[in-house]
Amino acid sequence: MNISPDRPAPGAPSAPLGHVVFITAAAAMGGFLFGYDSSVINGAVVAIRDRFGIGPEALAQVIAAALIGCALGAAVAGRIADRIGRIRCMQIAAALFTVSAVGSALPFALWDLALWRVVGGFAIGMASVIGPAYIAEVSPPAYRGRLAAFQQAAIVIGIAVSQLVNWAILGIADGEQRGVVGGLEAWQWMLGVMVVPAVLYGLLSFVIPESPRFLISVGRTDQAKKVLAEVEGSHIDLDARTAEIEHGMRSEQKSTFKDLLGGRFGLAPIVWIGIGLSVFQQLVGINVIFYYSSSLWQSVGIDPSSSFLYSFTTSIINIIGTVIAMIFIDRIGRKPLALIGSAGMAISLGLAAWAFSFKSGTGGDITLPDAQGTVALIAAHAFVFFFAISWGVVVWVLLGEMFPGRIRTAALGVAAAVQWIANWIITVSFPPLSDWNLSATYMIYAAFALLSIPFVLKWVPETKGKALEEMDSPEVPELVAAR
Repeated sequence: MNISPDRPAPGAPSAPLGHVVFITAAAAMGGFLFGYDSSVINGAVVAIRDRFGIGPEALAQVIAAALIGCALGAAVAGRIADRIGRIRCMQIAAALFTVSAVGSALPFALWDLALWRVVGGFAIGMASVIGPAYIAEVSPPAYRGRLAAFQQAAIVIGIAVSQLVNWAILGIADGEQRGVVGGLEAWQWMLGVMVVPAVLYGLLSFVIPESPRFLISVGRTDQAKKVLAEVEGSHIDLDARTAEIEHGMRSEQKSTFKDLLGGRFGLAPIVWIGIGLSVFQQLVGINVIFYYSSSLWQSVGIDPSSSFLYSFTTSIINIIGTVIAMIFIDRIGRKPLALIGSAGMAISLGLAAWAFSFKSGTGGDITLPDAQGTVALIAAHAFVFFFAISWGVVVWVLLGEMFPGRIRTAALGVAAAVQWIANWIITVSFPPLSDWNLSATYMIYAAFALLSIPFVLKWVPETKGKALEEMDSPEVPELVAAR
């Protein structure tokens, strides 16, 4: 992949990209765990329902339990990161991921499983905030969009790996989610394997540097200069670069939720824009595909092994789309990609709604005519593709870039917390909505995809090619705050 800047400074040496990419990839391991833990439950849905003898409402609550933890973790991660540093925050998240994986694999009862899911969700929430913030703060401006996209790339790879692991474990268990392998049921292994990447994330956090902005904020300027030389190149004027960051932070204090207040509607307008991005990203229904796709395809007559295969192929499409977004996000900008994705998602979801309008049967005994079944599969894959090339990457990049430095981590925490709340709403509402009217459910998601178009056109700022310090500029007055 070409990751060179579009307009390098004439005669300037290139930044040490190999080192920057390593740092970014290590930080993005939190995103990998985010994707893995969010999606691995897909392979265990049917087994958990049968093991504990629960209905669709209780099942949805268990699946969505992690999202409560996600919202809590996202809400506090910014303050934790500002107090003890980005790296320590990553290490806490890694420990929580590890504990959650072990607990989820060995639950005593349904409430116990839900509790460990909440713990894992707290770690996901922390990773969803600290990853984009850290990557934005260590990335040179010319590369930042593509490097920030590593977070989403890691998320979709985590989703794909979880589906692949689930499929492999299912094969070992002779196609039975409750088949016994080594004394545990297959679904328990699915949830427990996350220990491996969780430990790796923790180990990597010990070998990457702290954010230079955090180091400057706590008076460790010499160490900050060393990190800046590592990530932006030794050719830069370190004193001038440090002074630039200090200037941007002069009026700053540790960001708190109080700092987000302003404007006519309680919060500063830029914070509302971040919340809007987070809400639209979830209300198009993307996580329905990743949480329920296996059980959804089984419900329309596809056998379990094939349903897992289709779930994995959507993950591959997700990765391909994310790579495309990484290539183009610094070339054509954030807003054009978001608009392309919104239009594509609306069409795809509309086609899925049309196909599901032909379903017959109720509950778990649903069938589709062959033609409509094919359209539903193609539409689902197209929906994932358009999401991946746009909102999957663009939202995380924008959330890491567009907030002023004095409120960045707190604002990102609020936006991410709202994102998880919206995710929870979609997750718990899908089973009863799909039982009521599956076609209408997909039409609701299509309507949100359409509504996201005027939202992007009117309110979302373009941050392509801008230094983070420019977000503090008075040249963005109405977006930053109504003062």
